[in-house]
Amino acid sequence: MMGIKTPYLAVDGIIQLFGQNDNFRGIVLIERKNPPLGLAIPGGFVDVGETVEQAVVREMKEETDLDVEIIRLLGVYSDPQRDPRFHTVSIAFVCKAYGIPKAKSDAKKVNIYRLEDIPFDRLVFDHKKILMDFLLR
Repeated sequence: MMGIKTPYLAVDGIIQLFGQNDNFRGIVLIERKNPPLGLAIPGGFVDVGETVEQAVVREMKEETDLDVEIIRLLGVYSDPQRDPRFHTVSIAFVCKAYGIPKAKSDAKKVNIYRLEDIPFDRLVFDHKKILMDFLLR
């Protein structure tokens, strides 16, 4: 089995942020510190030995400092052109969190956007498509 090359496996988390009394505050997007620069759904690569569910919870904590609960699987995004660096397959989850996000690891800044205020033109990768899929469901 030596030498098998497969796409990189990643996870993305659409974090629905709630405040006290369960009022919906918006979704959390990060300003990327590394290229490609721009706005992104928080996410990252799955480590060997962890499930995609463990990976999304870990990545959300690493990038936004939020402890998320996975609500559901949104979809699998595998277009070979979706990441300009290399072929990456991403599994996108819808998550829920409470608290105040803080930018950590790969995130330069972290912002909360109301659904009607998402700046789609600033999103990198195929995150516009992922968020459109989320909004249309």
